[in-house]
Amino acid sequence: MVPAMSLAGRVAIVTGGGRGIGQAISLALAEDGADIAINYRRAKDDAAETAEAVRKHGRRAEIYAAAVDDYDATAAMVEAVIADFGRIDILVHNAGIASRGLTVENTDPAELERVVRVHAFGPHVLSKWAIPHLRNQERGDIVMVSSMATKQYGAGGAPYNMGKAAMEGLAFTLSKEVRHENIRVNVVAPGLVETEMGRRLMKGVAGIDDLRKLDRTSPFGRVCQPEDVANVVRFIVSDRNTYLTGEKINVYGGGTETFNPKR
Repeated sequence: MVPAMSLAGRVAIVTGGGRGIGQAISLALAEDGADIAINYRRAKDDAAETAEAVRKHGRRAEIYAAAVDDYDATAAMVEAVIADFGRIDILVHNAGIASRGLTVENTDPAELERVVRVHAFGPHVLSKWAIPHLRNQERGDIVMVSSMATKQYGAGGAPYNMGKAAMEGLAFTLSKEVRHENIRVNVVAPGLVETEMGRRLMKGVAGIDDLRKLDRTSPFGRVCQPEDVANVVRFIVSDRNTYLTGEKINVYGGGTETFNPKR
């Protein structure tokens, strides 16, 4: 018999969990029964609104301010979550920043360092703090939200591409280190998603400020939504995922469709 996707009794930390993909993940996991620790860097109001939405699902939610590339702050956040909830069962590394779209020749090394710190160093250190608590549970899950950038490696995106590639390397390595402790580590990699970051990206590279203009040429007739990504995460951390770790699931509808004028 296939078990239900129930997360009752489990606690999830979602970095960047107050808006966009992170918000969708927070709400999806809450809908399945988890209590949510919502991390944010500056968007406190968004995090608070998401927490209130989680509570409407009958689940507990608290918000925690910490930049993921501030190692002391993330250590303090983990301690605060344990003090508030008493446990950590799920860690979702979702927080991220975009690079400026410059060539390697024109990229400031400071930008490279900051982007890679957020996407790779931060998850490395936060995982380090969380693993001792994950191993105390019957089951632990770590999900790293990467990007289709590591499939395409587009020009003008070296800092972001490098950061996400390093994140995936971390996930695949970590999956082997903690598998014997019943902790699963997987990667979810979306393509273009209708979020504020997605809108800024497309406006910068293509002058498109309304992503729904891309629906006709997108897989399944629509641009990927945050909930599409969240639904993959909720499966990965559920009891229905019994034998999946060290894997990457691409969430991009199979690629860009050829334009169909009859649609």
